[in-house]
Amino acid sequence: MAATGHPRDRGAGEPALSVAAQSRSCQAVNPYLQLVVLFGSLSLLSIGGGNTVLPEMHLRSVQQNHWLTNTQFGDLFSISQTTPGPSILIVAMVGYGAALPVGGVWDGVLGGVIATAAMLVPAASLVYATTLFWDKAVRLKWRIAVEHGFAPMTTGLILASSLVMSRAADHDWRTYALTAVCTLIFVRTKVNPLLVVAVAGVMGYLGVV
Repeated sequence: MAATGHPRDRGAGEPALSVAAQSRSCQAVNPYLQLVVLFGSLSLLSIGGGNTVLPEMHLRSVQQNHWLTNTQFGDLFSISQTTPGPSILIVAMVGYGAALPVGGVWDGVLGGVIATAAMLVPAASLVYATTLFWDKAVRLKWRIAVEHGFAPMTTGLILASSLVMSRAADHDWRTYALTAVCTLIFVRTKVNPLLVVAVAGVMGYLGVV
């Protein structure tokens, strides 16, 4: 007959099991909560588009939470920019990467949906609330000041995003040189950007950079 052991011995293991279960539960909840807090706050700061908050998104998802590596973040940004659709597709990809370790693909998909909703709902709600009185404030000085201040602020945010993505994607002098050449082409010529992206992609595929 198998030994059943003392009841006290069996009870001794129960708290450990309970703690382990609670720990797994917290691990399952925390990434989703972190995604809501992160992208909910970034949503209200995304003046000029989702790309303006890339530096903070990169800081939180790569350096602090370690959801992605530096290279993965750069690759996801490239995919999100070349894929048809809004530029904030990277939000869904970051959410997927954050929630994937929780339990697999479907948890990753849920993370992507939560991150996208957290990025869209606050900003859309704020814009809607603003439109209710914005047109009525056409001649008010504070509205004129806000409109004049948004342009340089957005420009600075976009430049900061460009710097962050360059550091994430470029790792030697060849990739830095390619980034510089592509930037000059975009700024100084009217060449179709898709053509430039295609050429750069081929160079990467062939191992030139």
